[in-house]
Amino acid sequence: MNINDVVQERIDAARRKIAADKRRREELAEARQHGIARRHAQKLQRLRAKAQQERADQSGPDTRAREER
Repeated sequence: MNINDVVQERIDAARRKIAADKRRREELAEARQHGIARRHAQKLQRLRAKAQQERADQSGPDTRAREER
């Protein structure tokens, strides 16, 4: 083996590492994006439920009016 072979091996190893790191970052980014989308959907669901509950509370009988009578 001469020096050129050693250098070429190191370059190839560095390229493989760069490619593996890039794949790992892409996989993490995809997982993160799915997690963000799921949390956003859950938040919207909670907000909808809260709004429905508030509407139900407002449309229900007015207990203060009965207590004052």
